[in-house]
Amino acid sequence: MKTILVTGGAGFIGGAILKMAKERCLSCVSLSRRFSKNLAALGVRQIQADICDHQALATAFIGVDTVIHAAAIAGVWGAWRDYQRANIDGTENVLNACRECGVQNLVYTSTPSVVFDRGDICGGDEDMPYARRFLCHYAKSKAIAEKMVLAANGETLKTCAIRPHLVWGPGDPHLLPRLVERGRRGKLKIVGDGENFVDISYIDNVAHAHLLAAENLDTAGAALGRAYFISQGEPVALWPWINQLFSRLGIAPVRERMSFAAAYGLGALLEGCYALGRKSGEPPMTRFVAEQLAKSHYFSIDRARRDLGYQPLVTHEEGLRRAVAWFKTMAL
Repeated sequence: MKTILVTGGAGFIGGAILKMAKERCLSCVSLSRRFSKNLAALGVRQIQADICDHQALATAFIGVDTVIHAAAIAGVWGAWRDYQRANIDGTENVLNACRECGVQNLVYTSTPSVVFDRGDICGGDEDMPYARRFLCHYAKSKAIAEKMVLAANGETLKTCAIRPHLVWGPGDPHLLPRLVERGRRGKLKIVGDGENFVDISYIDNVAHAHLLAAENLDTAGAALGRAYFISQGEPVALWPWINQLFSRLGIAPVRERMSFAAAYGLGALLEGCYALGRKSGEPPMTRFVAEQLAKSHYFSIDRARRDLGYQPLVTHEEGLRRAVAWFKTMAL
């Protein structure tokens, strides 16, 4: 690989990939809608553009041999047209620009939600089919985009997809801050029996997996046209893990409970109210969130280990130590 361009480079995952790539002495370019001071400090060349702007991509991709497409609209609530524009149309633009500019390798940042079909997943692997019934536009749009990327794999453009689960760590703008904010306000309840296990993925491990996949494509390895689940390598008991984080931050543990049926029903009610009332913001509970908080969802990473040589660089404990230190610094 000579030059890597990361879409969504100013984001959490994209920024981590670029930081690690710079540490490995790779030539890096970020394409993102916003400017990043952190990337500027690293000396990363930045292009401010929208992935839905085809001409901007066709110009930016000139001279690039590897694209890591991490840009997306995430979240569990919003209008379908927004998810379609960014996650589907934007991915189509990326694919077209790769073809036009002779980009050789494309790694797509996907999500395990593409296979989540409302049931427990315990050790599932990449042979699982895509979900048939999606509870949020994000998962549906990412599934459509992932299929497009993997179908595009061929002699001139080699593609694969990385599916990291619940990405966390210092700089996390979503998962940990939401948990901590709700925990401090006492607004978090254990949903279901509290015995569910889930995969989590420390941010450095996710960045590492993307770069391994890019290297594999560049050498015409086993990753061609394939998707890979990525995690810490072993699941955690969700609610004890949350309470362990809270304990280290001086937050009272979560003790109150809500049945899954009650949470799911509340989510359906709030979704209806928000949709009918055209309320801004995200409902405090949705059906998708209820499922995620109550069900087990963890995956085998054997394929990533075998094909990519993936092993987590950062352990659960070390990741938790770093995350807690970051939170304490942010509180000063």
